[in-house]
Amino acid sequence: MTAMGVAADTRRAGTGTRSSGTGRWSVLALLCLSLLLIAVDATVLHIAGPALTAALDPSSVQMLWIVDGYSLVVAPLLLTFGTLGDRHGRRRLVLTGYVVFGAASAAAAFAPTATALIAARMLLGVGGAMIMPATLSIIRQVFTDRRERAIALGVWSAVAAAGAAAGPLLGGLLVERFWWGAVFLINVPILLVLLPAAARILPESRTRAGQPWDAPSALLSVLGILAFAFGLKEAGAGRPEGVAAFLGGVALLAWFVRRQRRLAVPLLDLSLFRRRSFSTGVAAVLLTVFSLVGLQLMLAQYLQLVLGDSPPGAAVRMLPLMAASVAGGLAGAHLLRRLGLRATMGGGLALTALSLAPTLAWGTEEHPLALALCFVGIGFGIQVALLAASDTIMSSASESHAGGAAAIEETAYELGAGLGVAVLGTVTTAVYAPSLAPVEGVSAELMERARQSLAAADAVARELGGQGGAALLAQARLAFVSGLHSTIVVSVLLLGATAAAVAVLVPRGSDDRTGPD
Repeated sequence: MTAMGVAADTRRAGTGTRSSGTGRWSVLALLCLSLLLIAVDATVLHIAGPALTAALDPSSVQMLWIVDGYSLVVAPLLLTFGTLGDRHGRRRLVLTGYVVFGAASAAAAFAPTATALIAARMLLGVGGAMIMPATLSIIRQVFTDRRERAIALGVWSAVAAAGAAAGPLLGGLLVERFWWGAVFLINVPILLVLLPAAARILPESRTRAGQPWDAPSALLSVLGILAFAFGLKEAGAGRPEGVAAFLGGVALLAWFVRRQRRLAVPLLDLSLFRRRSFSTGVAAVLLTVFSLVGLQLMLAQYLQLVLGDSPPGAAVRMLPLMAASVAGGLAGAHLLRRLGLRATMGGGLALTALSLAPTLAWGTEEHPLALALCFVGIGFGIQVALLAASDTIMSSASESHAGGAAAIEETAYELGAGLGVAVLGTVTTAVYAPSLAPVEGVSAELMERARQSLAAADAVARELGGQGGAALLAQARLAFVSGLHSTIVVSVLLLGATAAAVAVLVPRGSDDRTGPD
Protein backbone atom coordinates (compact mmCIF):
# COMPACT_ATOMS: atom_id res chain seq x y z
CA MET A 1 0.00 0.00 0.00
CA THR A 2 1.34 3.48 -0.88
CA ALA A 3 1.77 6.28 1.62
CA MET A 4 -0.86 8.33 -0.26
CA GLY A 5 -3.31 5.45 0.04
CA VAL A 6 -2.69 5.15 3.76
CA ALA A 7 -3.26 8.87 4.26
CA ALA A 8 -6.50 8.73 2.30
CA ASP A 9 -7.63 5.77 4.35
CA THR A 10 -7.02 7.71 7.53
CA ARG A 11 -9.10 10.68 6.39
CA ARG A 12 -12.04 8.44 5.40
CA ALA A 13 -11.88 6.38 8.61
CA GLY A 14 -12.71 9.40 10.73
CA THR A 15 -12.76 8.71 14.44
CA GLY A 16 -12.14 5.02 13.90
CA THR A 17 -8.35 5.42 13.72
CA ARG A 18 -5.67 7.12 15.73
CA SER A 19 -4.06 10.31 14.52
CA SER A 20 -0.72 8.65 13.74
CA GLY A 21 -1.36 8.67 9.98
CA THR A 22 -1.97 4.96 9.71
CA GLY A 23 -5.18 3.89 7.98
CA ARG A 24 -7.84 1.32 8.54
CA TRP A 25 -6.16 -1.15 6.16
CA SER A 26 -3.02 -1.03 8.30
CA VAL A 27 -5.20 -1.73 11.33
CA LEU A 28 -6.77 -4.66 9.48
CA ALA A 29 -3.32 -6.06 8.64
CA LEU A 30 -2.26 -5.96 12.29
CA LEU A 31 -5.53 -7.48 13.48
CA CYS A 32 -5.22 -10.26 10.92
CA LEU A 33 -1.67 -11.02 12.05
CA SER A 34 -2.91 -11.24 15.65
CA LEU A 35 -5.76 -13.51 14.56
CA LEU A 36 -3.34 -15.63 12.52
CA LEU A 37 -1.19 -16.23 15.59
CA ILE A 38 -4.17 -17.37 17.65
CA ALA A 39 -5.67 -19.50 14.87
CA VAL A 40 -2.35 -21.28 14.27
CA ASP A 41 -1.99 -22.00 17.99
CA ALA A 42 -5.41 -23.64 18.08
CA THR A 43 -4.40 -26.36 15.58
CA VAL A 44 -0.59 -26.45 15.66
CA LEU A 45 -0.59 -29.57 17.86
CA HIS A 46 -2.60 -31.64 15.40
CA ILE A 47 0.58 -32.79 13.66
CA ALA A 48 2.91 -32.42 16.66
CA GLY A 49 0.76 -34.77 18.76
CA PRO A 50 2.71 -38.00 18.16
CA ALA A 51 6.07 -36.35 18.97
CA LEU A 52 4.60 -34.76 22.09
CA THR A 53 3.14 -38.12 23.15
CA ALA A 54 6.53 -39.79 22.81
CA ALA A 55 8.23 -37.07 24.88
CA LEU A 56 5.73 -36.52 27.74
CA ASP A 57 3.79 -39.83 27.65
CA PRO A 58 0.38 -38.29 28.44
CA SER A 59 -2.70 -40.43 28.99
CA SER A 60 -5.46 -40.29 26.37
CA VAL A 61 -7.45 -37.91 28.60
CA GLN A 62 -4.41 -35.70 29.19
CA MET A 63 -3.75 -35.60 25.45
CA LEU A 64 -7.28 -34.38 24.82
CA TRP A 65 -6.81 -31.65 27.43
CA ILE A 66 -3.47 -30.63 25.88
CA VAL A 67 -5.08 -30.26 22.47
CA ASP A 68 -8.41 -28.68 23.35
CA GLY A 69 -7.77 -27.15 26.79
CA TYR A 70 -6.82 -23.95 24.95
CA SER A 71 -10.17 -23.69 23.17
CA LEU A 72 -12.17 -24.72 26.22
CA VAL A 73 -10.59 -21.89 28.25
CA VAL A 74 -10.97 -19.31 25.49
CA ALA A 75 -14.69 -20.02 24.99
CA PRO A 76 -15.99 -19.07 28.47
CA LEU A 77 -13.71 -16.02 28.76
CA LEU A 78 -14.63 -14.32 25.46
CA LEU A 79 -17.79 -12.74 26.80
CA THR A 80 -16.04 -11.59 29.97
CA PHE A 81 -13.10 -9.96 28.20
CA GLY A 82 -15.26 -8.65 25.36
CA THR A 83 -17.42 -6.68 27.78
CA LEU A 84 -14.38 -5.57 29.79
CA GLY A 85 -12.89 -4.21 26.56
CA ASP A 86 -16.08 -2.28 25.86
CA ARG A 87 -15.86 -0.71 29.30
CA HIS A 88 -12.13 -0.02 29.72
CA GLY A 89 -10.85 0.06 26.13
CA ARG A 90 -10.12 -2.71 23.64
CA ARG A 91 -6.59 -1.56 22.82
CA ARG A 92 -5.47 -1.86 26.44
CA LEU A 93 -6.90 -5.37 26.65
CA VAL A 94 -5.19 -6.45 23.42
CA LEU A 95 -1.78 -5.26 24.64
CA THR A 96 -2.24 -7.12 27.94
CA GLY A 97 -3.31 -10.20 25.99
CA TYR A 98 -0.08 -10.10 23.97
CA VAL A 99 1.99 -10.17 27.17
CA VAL A 100 0.01 -13.08 28.66
CA PHE A 101 0.08 -15.02 25.39
CA GLY A 102 3.85 -14.60 25.07
CA ALA A 103 4.58 -15.68 28.66
CA ALA A 104 2.32 -18.72 28.31
CA SER A 105 3.99 -19.68 25.00
CA ALA A 106 7.41 -19.74 26.67
CA ALA A 107 6.05 -21.80 29.57
CA ALA A 108 4.44 -24.31 27.19
CA ALA A 109 7.62 -24.69 25.13
CA PHE A 110 9.62 -25.87 28.14
CA ALA A 111 6.88 -27.72 30.05
CA PRO A 112 8.48 -30.79 31.74
CA THR A 113 5.27 -32.78 32.21
CA ALA A 114 1.88 -33.22 30.57
CA THR A 115 0.21 -31.48 33.53
CA ALA A 116 2.49 -28.45 33.19
CA LEU A 117 1.73 -28.28 29.47
CA ILE A 118 -2.01 -28.40 30.13
CA ALA A 119 -1.67 -25.47 32.56
CA ALA A 120 0.39 -23.48 30.03
CA ARG A 121 -2.15 -24.19 27.27
CA MET A 122 -4.92 -22.88 29.53
CA LEU A 123 -2.94 -19.69 30.19
CA LEU A 124 -2.55 -19.36 26.41
CA GLY A 125 -6.34 -19.50 26.27
CA VAL A 126 -6.57 -16.58 28.70
CA GLY A 127 -4.29 -14.48 26.49
CA GLY A 128 -6.18 -15.49 23.37
CA ALA A 129 -9.50 -14.56 24.96
CA MET A 130 -8.16 -11.08 25.66
CA ILE A 131 -7.12 -10.59 22.03
CA MET A 132 -9.87 -12.30 20.02
CA PRO A 133 -12.96 -10.16 20.76
CA ALA A 134 -11.08 -7.03 19.69
CA THR A 135 -10.32 -8.24 16.16
CA LEU A 136 -13.91 -8.30 14.95
CA SER A 137 -15.14 -5.33 17.00
CA ILE A 138 -12.28 -3.06 15.89
CA ILE A 139 -12.94 -4.02 12.26
CA ARG A 140 -16.52 -2.82 12.74
CA GLN A 141 -15.19 0.34 14.39
CA VAL A 142 -12.80 1.42 11.64
CA PHE A 143 -14.71 0.16 8.57
CA THR A 144 -17.83 2.28 8.55
CA ASP A 145 -18.81 1.53 4.94
CA ARG A 146 -20.65 -1.80 4.66
CA ARG A 147 -19.14 -2.77 1.30
CA GLU A 148 -15.62 -2.24 2.61
CA ARG A 149 -16.55 -4.00 5.84
CA ALA A 150 -17.71 -7.05 3.87
CA ILE A 151 -14.33 -7.16 2.11
CA ALA A 152 -12.53 -6.76 5.44
CA LEU A 153 -14.57 -9.57 6.98
CA GLY A 154 -13.75 -11.77 4.00
CA VAL A 155 -10.03 -11.12 4.50
CA TRP A 156 -10.42 -11.70 8.25
CA SER A 157 -12.21 -14.98 7.58
CA ALA A 158 -9.59 -16.11 5.06
CA VAL A 159 -6.79 -15.37 7.54
CA ALA A 160 -8.58 -17.34 10.26
CA ALA A 161 -8.95 -20.28 7.88
CA ALA A 162 -5.33 -20.02 6.73
CA GLY A 163 -4.10 -19.95 10.32
CA ALA A 164 -6.15 -22.97 11.37
CA ALA A 165 -5.05 -24.89 8.29
CA ALA A 166 -1.41 -23.73 8.43
CA GLY A 167 -1.09 -24.79 12.08
CA PRO A 168 -0.48 -28.47 11.21
CA LEU A 169 2.00 -27.53 8.46
CA LEU A 170 3.97 -25.24 10.74
CA GLY A 171 3.83 -27.78 13.56
CA GLY A 172 5.13 -30.53 11.30
CA LEU A 173 8.05 -28.45 10.05
CA LEU A 174 9.05 -27.30 13.54
CA VAL A 175 8.81 -30.78 15.06
CA GLU A 176 10.85 -32.28 12.22
CA ARG A 177 13.66 -29.71 12.48
CA PHE A 178 13.64 -28.88 16.21
CA TRP A 179 11.46 -30.38 18.96
CA TRP A 180 7.78 -30.26 19.89
CA GLY A 181 8.27 -27.21 22.14
CA ALA A 182 9.23 -25.11 19.12
CA VAL A 183 5.57 -24.95 18.05
CA PHE A 184 5.01 -22.69 21.08
CA LEU A 185 8.35 -20.90 21.29
CA ILE A 186 7.92 -19.40 17.82
CA ASN A 187 5.12 -17.20 19.19
CA VAL A 188 7.52 -15.20 21.38
CA PRO A 189 9.54 -13.29 18.72
CA ILE A 190 6.37 -12.63 16.71
CA LEU A 191 4.70 -11.09 19.75
CA LEU A 192 7.78 -8.97 20.45
CA VAL A 193 7.18 -7.39 17.04
CA LEU A 194 3.39 -7.16 17.40
CA LEU A 195 3.40 -5.46 20.80
CA PRO A 196 5.02 -2.12 19.84
CA ALA A 197 3.23 -2.09 16.48
CA ALA A 198 -0.16 -2.53 18.16
CA ALA A 199 0.63 0.18 20.71
CA ARG A 200 1.26 2.60 17.83
CA ILE A 201 -1.39 1.55 15.27
CA LEU A 202 -4.48 0.23 17.06
CA PRO A 203 -7.26 2.76 17.68
CA GLU A 204 -8.67 3.19 21.16
CA SER A 205 -12.36 2.52 21.58
CA ARG A 206 -14.68 4.80 23.48
CA THR A 207 -14.80 3.63 27.09
CA ARG A 208 -18.11 3.31 28.88
CA ALA A 209 -16.99 3.43 32.49
CA GLY A 210 -20.45 4.55 33.62
CA GLN A 211 -22.14 1.42 32.28
CA PRO A 212 -22.45 -1.30 34.92
CA TRP A 213 -20.55 -4.54 34.38
CA ASP A 214 -22.04 -7.49 36.23
CA ALA A 215 -19.20 -9.55 37.71
CA PRO A 216 -21.48 -12.32 39.06
CA SER A 217 -22.84 -12.88 35.53
CA ALA A 218 -19.30 -13.14 34.17
CA LEU A 219 -18.39 -15.67 36.87
CA LEU A 220 -21.51 -17.73 36.16
CA SER A 221 -20.77 -17.83 32.43
CA VAL A 222 -17.14 -18.87 32.95
CA LEU A 223 -17.89 -21.58 35.52
CA GLY A 224 -20.95 -22.82 33.63
CA ILE A 225 -19.19 -23.33 30.30
CA LEU A 226 -16.13 -24.87 31.96
CA ALA A 227 -18.23 -27.32 33.98
CA PHE A 228 -20.33 -28.14 30.92
CA ALA A 229 -17.28 -28.88 28.76
CA PHE A 230 -15.37 -30.74 31.49
CA GLY A 231 -18.39 -32.86 32.30
CA LEU A 232 -18.90 -33.74 28.67
CA LYS A 233 -15.29 -34.86 28.34
CA GLU A 234 -15.29 -36.90 31.53
CA ALA A 235 -18.67 -38.49 30.86
CA GLY A 236 -17.46 -39.44 27.38
CA ALA A 237 -14.48 -41.18 28.99
CA GLY A 238 -16.87 -43.23 31.16
CA ARG A 239 -16.27 -41.42 34.46
CA PRO A 240 -19.42 -40.99 36.59
CA GLU A 241 -18.23 -37.66 38.02
CA GLY A 242 -18.46 -36.28 34.50
CA VAL A 243 -22.26 -36.53 34.57
CA ALA A 244 -22.37 -34.51 37.80
CA ALA A 245 -20.09 -31.82 36.34
CA PHE A 246 -22.16 -31.70 33.14
CA LEU A 247 -25.42 -31.24 35.04
CA GLY A 248 -23.75 -28.64 37.27
CA GLY A 249 -22.67 -26.71 34.18
CA VAL A 250 -26.19 -26.81 32.76
CA ALA A 251 -27.55 -25.50 36.08
CA LEU A 252 -25.01 -22.66 36.21
CA LEU A 253 -25.80 -21.62 32.64
CA ALA A 254 -29.54 -21.71 33.41
CA TRP A 255 -28.85 -19.46 36.41
CA PHE A 256 -26.85 -17.15 34.14
CA VAL A 257 -29.74 -16.88 31.67
CA ARG A 258 -32.22 -16.17 34.46
CA ARG A 259 -29.98 -13.45 35.87
CA GLN A 260 -29.62 -11.77 32.45
CA ARG A 261 -33.41 -11.56 32.14
CA ARG A 262 -33.70 -9.79 35.49
CA LEU A 263 -30.88 -7.25 35.07
CA ALA A 264 -31.60 -3.77 33.71
CA VAL A 265 -28.20 -3.81 31.92
CA PRO A 266 -27.33 -7.49 31.37
CA LEU A 267 -23.90 -8.77 30.52
CA LEU A 268 -25.44 -10.55 27.50
CA ASP A 269 -28.47 -9.26 25.63
CA LEU A 270 -30.62 -12.39 25.29
CA SER A 271 -33.07 -10.66 22.96
CA LEU A 272 -30.63 -11.37 20.13
CA PHE A 273 -31.52 -15.06 20.32
CA ARG A 274 -35.18 -14.32 19.64
CA ARG A 275 -34.19 -13.50 16.07
CA ARG A 276 -34.36 -16.71 14.07
CA SER A 277 -31.57 -15.86 11.64
CA PHE A 278 -29.23 -14.89 14.50
CA SER A 279 -29.84 -18.13 16.43
CA THR A 280 -29.45 -20.19 13.26
CA GLY A 281 -26.18 -18.45 12.43
CA VAL A 282 -24.74 -19.08 15.90
CA ALA A 283 -25.80 -22.74 15.79
CA ALA A 284 -24.27 -23.09 12.32
CA VAL A 285 -20.92 -21.70 13.53
CA LEU A 286 -20.83 -23.98 16.58
CA LEU A 287 -21.80 -27.18 14.74
CA THR A 288 -19.64 -26.47 11.68
CA VAL A 289 -16.51 -25.83 13.73
CA PHE A 290 -17.42 -28.79 15.97
CA SER A 291 -17.36 -31.05 12.91
CA LEU A 292 -14.24 -29.55 11.31
CA VAL A 293 -11.71 -29.15 14.12
CA GLY A 294 -12.24 -32.52 15.81
CA LEU A 295 -12.21 -34.30 12.46
CA GLN A 296 -9.07 -32.45 11.36
CA LEU A 297 -7.24 -33.81 14.41
CA MET A 298 -8.34 -37.35 13.59
CA LEU A 299 -7.31 -36.97 9.94
CA ALA A 300 -3.85 -35.71 10.95
CA GLN A 301 -3.36 -38.85 13.04
CA TYR A 302 -4.67 -40.97 10.15
CA LEU A 303 -2.08 -39.52 7.78
CA GLN A 304 0.84 -40.07 10.16
CA LEU A 305 0.01 -43.23 12.07
CA VAL A 306 -2.05 -45.13 9.49
CA LEU A 307 -0.56 -44.05 6.16
CA GLY A 308 2.90 -43.55 7.66
CA ASP A 309 3.53 -39.93 6.61
CA SER A 310 6.14 -37.87 8.42
CA PRO A 311 4.87 -34.73 10.22
CA PRO A 312 5.90 -32.44 7.31
CA GLY A 313 4.53 -34.97 4.81
CA ALA A 314 1.17 -35.06 6.57
CA ALA A 315 1.11 -31.27 6.70
CA VAL A 316 1.85 -31.03 2.96
CA ARG A 317 -1.04 -33.43 2.26
CA MET A 318 -3.33 -31.01 4.09
CA LEU A 319 -2.23 -28.00 1.99
CA PRO A 320 -5.24 -28.34 -0.36
CA LEU A 321 -7.46 -27.90 2.70
CA MET A 322 -5.64 -24.69 3.63
CA ALA A 323 -5.66 -23.28 0.10
CA ALA A 324 -9.34 -24.06 -0.41
CA SER A 325 -10.21 -22.50 2.97
CA VAL A 326 -8.48 -19.26 2.04
CA ALA A 327 -10.22 -19.28 -1.35
CA GLY A 328 -13.57 -19.85 0.35
CA GLY A 329 -13.03 -16.90 2.69
CA LEU A 330 -12.11 -14.58 -0.17
CA ALA A 331 -14.89 -15.81 -2.49
CA GLY A 332 -17.55 -15.83 0.21
CA ALA A 333 -18.45 -12.13 -0.07
CA HIS A 334 -19.02 -12.48 -3.84
CA LEU A 335 -21.14 -15.61 -3.38
CA LEU A 336 -23.22 -13.85 -0.74
CA ARG A 337 -24.04 -11.03 -3.13
CA ARG A 338 -24.90 -13.42 -5.96
CA LEU A 339 -26.70 -16.25 -4.14
CA GLY A 340 -27.92 -14.80 -0.84
CA LEU A 341 -27.40 -15.99 2.72
CA ARG A 342 -29.47 -19.15 2.68
CA ALA A 343 -28.04 -20.65 -0.51
CA THR A 344 -24.46 -19.72 0.38
CA MET A 345 -24.54 -21.08 3.92
CA GLY A 346 -26.58 -24.19 3.15
CA GLY A 347 -24.59 -24.90 -0.01
CA GLY A 348 -21.28 -24.66 1.84
CA LEU A 349 -22.45 -27.08 4.53
CA ALA A 350 -23.80 -29.53 1.94
CA LEU A 351 -20.55 -29.40 -0.07
CA THR A 352 -18.57 -30.18 3.09
CA ALA A 353 -20.77 -33.18 3.95
CA LEU A 354 -20.57 -34.52 0.39
CA SER A 355 -16.78 -34.13 0.38
CA LEU A 356 -16.48 -36.17 3.58
CA ALA A 357 -18.68 -39.04 2.43
CA PRO A 358 -16.15 -40.81 0.11
CA THR A 359 -13.71 -41.30 3.01
CA LEU A 360 -16.12 -43.79 4.59
CA ALA A 361 -15.07 -46.35 1.95
CA TRP A 362 -11.33 -46.02 2.66
CA GLY A 363 -9.19 -48.26 4.83
CA THR A 364 -5.45 -48.34 5.43
CA GLU A 365 -4.63 -47.97 1.72
CA GLU A 366 -3.67 -44.66 0.11
CA HIS A 367 -5.94 -42.48 -2.06
CA PRO A 368 -3.74 -39.41 -2.71
CA LEU A 369 -5.75 -37.73 -5.48
CA ALA A 370 -9.15 -38.50 -3.96
CA LEU A 371 -7.93 -37.27 -0.56
CA ALA A 372 -6.72 -33.98 -2.07
CA LEU A 373 -10.07 -33.45 -3.82
CA CYS A 374 -11.96 -34.18 -0.59
CA PHE A 375 -9.79 -31.67 1.27
CA VAL A 376 -10.55 -29.03 -1.37
CA GLY A 377 -14.30 -29.57 -1.02
CA ILE A 378 -14.12 -29.58 2.78
CA GLY A 379 -11.98 -26.43 3.00
CA PHE A 380 -13.95 -24.37 0.51
CA GLY A 381 -17.38 -25.47 1.74
CA ILE A 382 -16.67 -25.01 5.42
CA GLN A 383 -15.21 -21.51 5.00
CA VAL A 384 -18.00 -20.26 2.75
CA ALA A 385 -20.53 -21.54 5.29
CA LEU A 386 -18.71 -19.85 8.20
CA LEU A 387 -18.49 -16.51 6.40
CA ALA A 388 -22.20 -16.67 5.53
CA ALA A 389 -23.03 -17.54 9.15
CA SER A 390 -20.95 -14.60 10.37
CA ASP A 391 -22.79 -12.29 7.98
CA THR A 392 -26.12 -13.68 9.22
CA ILE A 393 -25.15 -13.02 12.83
CA MET A 394 -23.92 -9.48 12.23
CA SER A 395 -26.79 -8.45 9.97
CA SER A 396 -29.29 -9.75 12.55
CA ALA A 397 -27.87 -7.50 15.28
CA SER A 398 -28.25 -3.73 15.45
CA GLU A 399 -25.17 -1.51 15.74
CA SER A 400 -25.75 -1.09 19.47
CA HIS A 401 -25.55 -4.88 19.92
CA ALA A 402 -22.69 -5.52 17.47
CA GLY A 403 -20.09 -6.11 20.19
CA GLY A 404 -22.26 -8.66 21.96
CA ALA A 405 -23.03 -10.40 18.68
CA ALA A 406 -19.31 -10.66 17.86
CA ALA A 407 -18.57 -12.12 21.31
CA ILE A 408 -21.34 -14.70 20.90
CA GLU A 409 -20.07 -15.72 17.46
CA GLU A 410 -16.49 -16.14 18.66
CA THR A 411 -17.67 -18.02 21.75
CA ALA A 412 -19.59 -20.41 19.52
CA TYR A 413 -16.48 -20.86 17.37
CA GLU A 414 -14.16 -21.64 20.28
CA LEU A 415 -16.69 -23.79 22.13
CA GLY A 416 -17.33 -25.72 18.93
CA ALA A 417 -13.59 -26.29 18.48
CA GLY A 418 -13.09 -27.51 22.04
CA LEU A 419 -16.16 -29.70 22.13
CA GLY A 420 -15.41 -31.07 18.66
CA VAL A 421 -12.03 -32.41 19.75
CA ALA A 422 -13.50 -33.73 23.00
CA VAL A 423 -16.61 -35.40 21.60
CA LEU A 424 -15.26 -36.67 18.28
CA GLY A 425 -12.04 -37.77 19.97
CA THR A 426 -14.11 -39.65 22.53
CA VAL A 427 -16.16 -41.28 19.75
CA THR A 428 -12.99 -42.45 18.01
CA THR A 429 -11.53 -43.81 21.27
CA ALA A 430 -14.79 -45.50 22.23
CA VAL A 431 -14.81 -47.42 18.93
CA TYR A 432 -11.04 -47.93 18.70
CA ALA A 433 -10.42 -49.58 22.09
CA PRO A 434 -12.92 -52.48 21.81
CA SER A 435 -12.04 -52.95 18.12
CA LEU A 436 -8.42 -53.75 18.98
CA ALA A 437 -8.58 -57.50 19.64
CA PRO A 438 -5.80 -59.36 21.52
CA VAL A 439 -2.71 -60.06 19.41
CA GLU A 440 -0.78 -63.28 19.79
CA GLY A 441 2.49 -62.77 21.62
CA VAL A 442 1.46 -59.44 23.18
CA SER A 443 0.81 -59.42 26.93
CA ALA A 444 -2.46 -58.19 28.42
CA GLU A 445 -0.64 -55.26 30.05
CA LEU A 446 0.82 -54.10 26.72
CA MET A 447 -2.55 -54.55 25.01
CA GLU A 448 -4.12 -52.33 27.65
CA ARG A 449 -1.55 -49.65 26.85
CA ALA A 450 -2.12 -50.06 23.13
CA ARG A 451 -5.87 -49.54 23.55
CA GLN A 452 -5.29 -46.04 24.99
CA SER A 453 -4.73 -44.55 21.52
CA LEU A 454 -3.18 -45.33 18.14
CA ALA A 455 -0.10 -43.32 19.14
CA ALA A 456 0.27 -45.51 22.24
CA ALA A 457 -0.13 -48.66 20.11
CA ASP A 458 2.57 -47.36 17.78
CA ALA A 459 4.91 -46.86 20.76
CA VAL A 460 4.16 -50.36 22.08
CA ALA A 461 4.75 -51.85 18.62
CA ARG A 462 8.15 -50.15 18.44
CA GLU A 463 9.08 -51.59 21.85
CA LEU A 464 8.07 -55.11 20.82
CA GLY A 465 9.56 -55.10 17.35
CA GLY A 466 9.50 -58.18 15.16
CA GLN A 467 6.36 -59.90 13.94
CA GLY A 468 4.47 -59.24 17.18
CA GLY A 469 4.98 -55.49 16.90
CA ALA A 470 4.05 -55.45 13.21
CA ALA A 471 0.88 -57.47 13.86
CA LEU A 472 -0.14 -55.18 16.73
CA LEU A 473 0.36 -52.05 14.64
CA ALA A 474 -1.60 -53.49 11.72
CA GLN A 475 -4.52 -54.38 14.01
CA ALA A 476 -4.37 -50.97 15.72
CA ARG A 477 -4.51 -49.17 12.37
CA LEU A 478 -7.61 -51.11 11.34
CA ALA A 479 -9.23 -50.36 14.70
CA PHE A 480 -8.43 -46.66 14.36
CA VAL A 481 -9.93 -46.54 10.86
CA SER A 482 -13.13 -48.01 12.32
CA GLY A 483 -13.18 -45.25 14.92
CA LEU A 484 -12.43 -42.61 12.26
CA HIS A 485 -15.36 -43.83 10.16
CA SER A 486 -17.67 -43.44 13.15
CA THR A 487 -16.40 -39.88 13.64
CA ILE A 488 -16.97 -39.05 9.97
CA VAL A 489 -20.53 -40.40 10.15
CA VAL A 490 -21.24 -38.11 13.11
CA SER A 491 -19.75 -35.13 11.26
CA VAL A 492 -21.69 -35.81 8.04
CA LEU A 493 -24.97 -36.17 9.94
CA LEU A 494 -24.35 -32.94 11.88
CA LEU A 495 -23.43 -30.99 8.75
CA GLY A 496 -26.43 -32.36 6.85
CA ALA A 497 -28.82 -31.54 9.68
CA THR A 498 -27.39 -28.01 9.95
CA ALA A 499 -27.76 -27.49 6.18
CA ALA A 500 -31.39 -28.61 6.39
CA ALA A 501 -32.03 -26.25 9.33
CA VAL A 502 -30.50 -23.37 7.37
CA ALA A 503 -32.75 -24.11 4.38
CA VAL A 504 -35.81 -23.94 6.64
CA LEU A 505 -34.92 -21.18 9.11
CA VAL A 506 -32.78 -18.64 7.24
CA PRO A 507 -34.89 -16.25 5.11
CA ARG A 508 -34.23 -16.18 1.37
CA GLY A 509 -33.56 -12.45 1.23
CA SER A 510 -31.24 -10.38 3.35
CA ASP A 511 -30.79 -6.83 4.45
CA ASP A 512 -28.78 -4.53 2.25
CA ARG A 513 -25.20 -4.89 3.25
CA THR A 514 -23.67 -2.41 0.88
CA GLY A 515 -25.04 0.88 2.02
CA PRO A 516 -23.67 3.13 4.70
CA ASP A 517 -24.28 2.52 8.37
